[in-house]
Amino acid sequence: MQFKLTLEYDGTQYNGWQLQANAPTVQGAVEAALARLFAAPIRVRVAGRTDTGVHASGQVITFTPVKHLEPHRLQHSLNAILPLDIAVKRVEEVPDAFNPRRDATSRRYRYRIWNAAWRSPLWAHYSWHFPYPLQVEEMNRAAALLIGDHDFSSFRGSDSVERRPQRTMLHSRVYRDEDFLLYDVEARSFLRHMVRNIVGTLVDVGRGALSVDEFARIFAAHDRRQAGLNAPPQGLCLVEVKY
Repeated sequence: MQFKLTLEYDGTQYNGWQLQANAPTVQGAVEAALARLFAAPIRVRVAGRTDTGVHASGQVITFTPVKHLEPHRLQHSLNAILPLDIAVKRVEEVPDAFNPRRDATSRRYRYRIWNAAWRSPLWAHYSWHFPYPLQVEEMNRAAALLIGDHDFSSFRGSDSVERRPQRTMLHSRVYRDEDFLLYDVEARSFLRHMVRNIVGTLVDVGRGALSVDEFARIFAAHDRRQAGLNAPPQGLCLVEVKY
């Protein structure tokens, strides 16, 4: 058996999930805590890598322990060791064959825009401050066009290494919650920077620089150069991985 952990973390101080030799990463902090707890090196597998500054409230990892601990004890012990910006929300035992990336059926992200004239010190690390009016209804009309099986080349990162740009979008919605504008999106998997590139282009629709029809033409062009900017990372959060 192996352990499946659901993590929550604030990505502000980390250079993303994946291990790097000379920079702090979430994976590095988690594996260091596990090595301290088990007095042995531990390597984890992850459902999906997050980029520098991106947060998670539902990241999933697995690892094989060198000795058995009860799930509640593992959770308590790890949370006592981990940095304050990383926490274990849930611990489960799963079969050795379980793979957190391959076995995921979908991933859900939320992008948060602080859409008020004044900046918010409390939300500065967890949202993109966009101080100008945004037409939420138009943005939501454009977002709905993404649902289904499509080629998402127009929204892939310039450094994306995925061979197939086709993805299945299950949910794509923009809505307002007081001073926040939220984009909820769920897909079976995502291309690198895909959500942030979509958000940047949706904001162009919201501010009137693009019509919904022009957004549709950009989507159909399969050309990243035609889409909008890459929205800042701090507004993005991996909310849930479904199995």
